Amino acid sequence: MAVNQLKVGALLSYVVLILNNIVGLAYTPFMLRMMGQSEYGLYSLVASVIAYLTILDFGFGNAIIRYTSKFRAQGKLDEQFSMFGMFIILYSIIGVIAFIAGLCLYYNVDSMFGKTMTIEELGKAKIMMLLMVFNIAFTFPLSIFGAIITAYEDFIFQRIIQIVRIILNTGVMILLLTIGYKAIAIVVVTTVFNLMTLLINYFYCKYKIKIKIYYKKIDWSFLKEVALYSFYIFLSMIMDRIYWGTGQFILGMYVGTAAIAIFSIAISLQNMYMSFSASIANVFLPKITKMITEGQSEKTISDLFIKTGRIQFIIISFVLVGFIIFGQQFVVLWAGKNYVDAYIIALLFFIPLTVPLVQTVGITILQARNQMKFRSLLYIWIAFCSLGLQFLLAKKYGGIGVGIGISSGLFLGQIIIMNIYYYKKQKIDIPYFWKEIAKMSIVPLILGISVYYLSTFFVINTIMDLFFGIVLFSIAYIPLFWIFSMNKFEKDLFGAPVKKLFLRR
Repeated sequence: MAVNQLKVGALLSYVVLILNNIVGLAYTPFMLRMMGQSEYGLYSLVASVIAYLTILDFGFGNAIIRYTSKFRAQGKLDEQFSMFGMFIILYSIIGVIAFIAGLCLYYNVDSMFGKTMTIEELGKAKIMMLLMVFNIAFTFPLSIFGAIITAYEDFIFQRIIQIVRIILNTGVMILLLTIGYKAIAIVVVTTVFNLMTLLINYFYCKYKIKIKIYYKKIDWSFLKEVALYSFYIFLSMIMDRIYWGTGQFILGMYVGTAAIAIFSIAISLQNMYMSFSASIANVFLPKITKMITEGQSEKTISDLFIKTGRIQFIIISFVLVGFIIFGQQFVVLWAGKNYVDAYIIALLFFIPLTVPLVQTVGITILQARNQMKFRSLLYIWIAFCSLGLQFLLAKKYGGIGVGIGISSGLFLGQIIIMNIYYYKKQKIDIPYFWKEIAKMSIVPLILGISVYYLSTFFVINTIMDLFFGIVLFSIAYIPLFWIFSMNKFEKDLFGAPVKKLFLRR
């Protein structure tokens, strides 16, 4: 049953991914046109500021998954249920802290953004901030149940809930924007659907998984162990916020809402790009934790790293090459001519991000081994260096300057230093990994250069032009990649669902 959950969960993860990207591609331009560049930039700014409060999770979400999986493998139910009670208490306290911190932000909106915003924009920012603070305060104590569902590997239920939420949430927001409501209404809808999802997770845990919650005396030695494990994940969360959430804040201070809107489009594209890799890695933490608890060899785990990296590269390379060729025309047709700089900023993210995205299972391995210390400390140092560069470049080059600051940190930290660490300390066969990726890269490199050169002779003015260009590129790319870049395992993995579909007919 667990195997089916893993396979179907991974498949549904890609359904969620595709649905999210379809919604993003179709809904975002509609939202941009209905809200306008200024209001969209304002909404993105407030969301990025409030997102800083999510770091108050302190990495406990991953700890719940890891220790629940560990206790289940060891058959320790009492310890598991006592841990749930401890985390509900902790998260309730964190929720109160988040609410107080959010109120402090609310009362300082004028001092933070008064120089670049109108009085009307500041008023809307305050309302949205208050709603988001309320949302996040309630999210913390209830978020434990989503982590429990992941730890129990009930991926099918979890992904179905995500699919339903995406469809309903998008439908309601389109309706409200059509009527005339704008950013504040979007925040209200998001809050309502978030609370509904949290409550559904609670009832599923209680009545389907049948978990129990024991509010016993806190085991301080266990809490210390959990805190040490979570601390380095917490540092990674800070790094993520600095990397992907500070750009809007800096542009809000020095440039204005229009620059924020352009940068936010690039961030949206970056999120889509990252999701192609994260969807498959997210289902592996319980499995890898069990492998390590059961004492699987370093070679077995290294082989899993290489295998999943190859699978991720199949998808990531196709998206990257396609975006390099068609990305600029896509951004202009999708968002508008005013957002063309988002293509350059997105490319600054995409190229260095490709390496960590085909190595996301490496992070899962570190979490399962409780060895996040080096990566977390490294990323904090890199993130603050990147932040300083962002401040320096934003004043002169705007969003592109911020993008250069971010990509520089990605190249140094996530490409060079982490690959050395995986090889030297985690005993992952990185030279063999890159040998495999190099063999797979021949087709994307040759075909990408050829098609990019040919595309300069054609003008893409409409969505249909873009669509036919992507189709022709795919017709050439997919068969060549299948023949020359994929091994038998990968061909069977991707080909089996297609064969079953035709056999049923």
